[in-house]
Amino acid sequence: MKITTWNINSVRLRIDQVVRFLNEETPDVLCLQEIKCLEDNFPSKALIEAGYEHHAVSGQAGYHGVAIVSKLPLGKVEKREFCEKGDCRHIAASLPGGIRVHNFYVPAGGDEPDPVKNDKFAHKLDFLDEMTSWFSELGPRSKSVLVGDLNVAPHEHDVWSHKQLLKVVSHTPVEVEKLSEVINSHGWVDVAREIIPETEKLYSWWSYRAKDWRASNRGRRLDHIWVSPSLKKAAITGGRDAYKIHDDARGWERPSDHAPVSLKLSL
Repeated sequence: MKITTWNINSVRLRIDQVVRFLNEETPDVLCLQEIKCLEDNFPSKALIEAGYEHHAVSGQAGYHGVAIVSKLPLGKVEKREFCEKGDCRHIAASLPGGIRVHNFYVPAGGDEPDPVKNDKFAHKLDFLDEMTSWFSELGPRSKSVLVGDLNVAPHEHDVWSHKQLLKVVSHTPVEVEKLSEVINSHGWVDVAREIIPETEKLYSWWSYRAKDWRASNRGRRLDHIWVSPSLKKAAITGGRDAYKIHDDARGWERPSDHAPVSLKLSL
């Protein structure tokens, strides 16, 4: 089973890129973040024509929004609200075989990494705390996959410069600690770093500000795929060939600033 996560930064604006990716990479499940549209405006027709008939969507006009698009039937769709904000930042659905997929768009957190001065940063930390609390309730037999734009690059080589980004939102020590608490709440396996050594640089996002993003390569690994302990073997059996950051899509016309990230589960 191949699962892909992609912050698409407006699904209607980039539906052609989505369809191209589906045609070229043929994942079984595609989880999108920042769809930026209401459910009624979600481009279902184009996705159905591409062979993806099953959709679970949680959207709002112009902001946020998440969706799961699948070749496989989706059951028990759940949309959880965090921090009583009314934002559409989570959706979950069950796949055949009992696998539960959680798709997240964690708040970016603004520019100032101070929860007292910056409400957006405080919101991000609270959001991560709620994730920790919720997932601590998952039992050891859970077969869950957590994907999404988590807006935290946790390790030294998940950013282009560890020293320069220590005080930059997405890589600050408090965010890294909060994300670690989410991981520990269920024993989540960060598949990328289970397969690829932490000493190797790994990015999924490159700013629009760079004239030549590939040459400057000032990236961050903000997009994640985690699995429950019970799925660890299925996630790592395929080795490096099973995990891919599709950075070529970052170079397509009018791209998202995020690249799709895929994992093949050996079930």
